Amino acid sequence: MKVMIAGAGSVGSSIARELVLNSHQVMIVDQKAEMAERADLDNVQWLIGDACELAVLQRAKLEEFDVVVSATGDDKVNLVVSLLAKSEFGVRRTVGRVNHPKNEWMFDDAWGVDVAVSTPRLMTALVEEAVEVGDLVRLLTLKSGEVHMAEFTVPHDSELIGRTLGRVTWPHDTTIVAIVRDKAPFPPSDDDVIEGGDEIFFITTPEAEASLRTTLRGIKR
Repeated sequence: MKVMIAGAGSVGSSIARELVLNSHQVMIVDQKAEMAERADLDNVQWLIGDACELAVLQRAKLEEFDVVVSATGDDKVNLVVSLLAKSEFGVRRTVGRVNHPKNEWMFDDAWGVDVAVSTPRLMTALVEEAVEVGDLVRLLTLKSGEVHMAEFTVPHDSELIGRTLGRVTWPHDTTIVAIVRDKAPFPPSDDDVIEGGDEIFFITTPEAEASLRTTLRGIKR
């Protein structure tokens, strides 16, 4: 997979390292020439320039990339890069970093953003997960706020324990996409029996979230 990352700061660099370790082709676009001399990113292709400029993205041949990640510390830049990637180059998938929660509403398909990643929201989700096992935690907003990824850690006294996934009546517009048990993820099936401590990951809609919370909290044997 070919991935272009706008911004060589701590976030962009961390993403690049992970992608390279997983054998993906990565290009970083940044205005600071000295960034390209970093020893910890020697397997990354560099392009020095402003990722908001169409000419720079043309030099990058952005139409050949599968994913564009806008990871700068400036929300305006991240929006512009995402919009150009979608509208001018037809990039299949864009991921935009949201630095300020007040701007999150703009990171939608109108600006070419497929997935908005809010660092404050993710940090809040992790805190909530740590202190509120047994509550549904929203992790990511996908596709202009119409779809969410959420996680639920099953408490060890939950009424869910011992039930198979197929015996639970899940709300409409809700899909279980993965379960993590003993630090190992696996795809769900109707025959899987729920255990205490399971982390269940859902794709759901804002409208279905309330019903999902009720289901997770109020199931009786």
